[in-house]
Amino acid sequence: MIKIAFDPSYAHSLPEGHRFPMLKYELIPEQLLHEGCITENDLFKPNLCEEKIVLWTHAQTYLNKLLNQTLSDSEQRKIGFPQSIELTKRELMITQGTIDCCIYALQYGVALNVAGGTHHAFAERGEGFCLLNDMAVASNYLLQKGLAKKILIIDLDVHQGNGTAKIFENENRVFTFSMHGAHNYPFHKEFSDLDIPLIDGIKDYEYLQLLKDHLGKIILQEKPDFAFYLSGVDILETDKFGKLKITLAGCKERDAFVFNTLKDHQLPVTVAMGGGYSPDVKTIVEAHCNTFRLAKSIFEE
Repeated sequence: MIKIAFDPSYAHSLPEGHRFPMLKYELIPEQLLHEGCITENDLFKPNLCEEKIVLWTHAQTYLNKLLNQTLSDSEQRKIGFPQSIELTKRELMITQGTIDCCIYALQYGVALNVAGGTHHAFAERGEGFCLLNDMAVASNYLLQKGLAKKILIIDLDVHQGNGTAKIFENENRVFTFSMHGAHNYPFHKEFSDLDIPLIDGIKDYEYLQLLKDHLGKIILQEKPDFAFYLSGVDILETDKFGKLKITLAGCKERDAFVFNTLKDHQLPVTVAMGGGYSPDVKTIVEAHCNTFRLAKSIFEE
């Protein structure tokens, strides 16, 4: 069994100029359904995350601005989206989707959100197209509910999860691990528990070797009982902003290694897609679909 959080509003609620690169939110489940990898029963529509749960992570003043549409022009520029009620609802739905995925992952080993991975959102502000930090909110949900004691966040998007790092900088129950472009956004980096800055142009072998050198050691050292995996495909050599030289095959091997390692350590994992900005949307969709295919094949063995 594999459970996947998805709703058409993931794409439709975005501002007009941002809808084309986000077509992936609709195309990923369509492709997986078409090829028979999943069925309609595997998909579920999340509700909106409750305010009290959001406030375990985000500041009340910031949440009020999102709910009441009172973000300043400067705050909206930092986020990159003009504010709208639909956009706030979208973020609340994505966040609840990631929480729901955690519950399913505890039961089935893995669950995936077609969107999510909004790791540039801080407790008191949004940045980089991220309003609410879904993995941070879901992590605090697990801790508050006593469903996890130690959490590992594996962030392999090409951009550092600066918001996530800052939110958990004084929380020793959450270990943040980020492998990201050294010379990429955000240009002011926060401090994850472990940061691996990557040189421009790094290729498959070197990238995968760094990942293999560190992930198992982190698990043995920190002994987490739950994991999040941000599986951004903006590491691809075709990505407009990534600056790395990872092939589609290398990206797929990355996912396989992460999933096999987590399964070997009996760690349930919630997965969110993160970024991907290759000019051909087919490349983005194929890379993301590989993540779903591998999650299904590895955890259903």
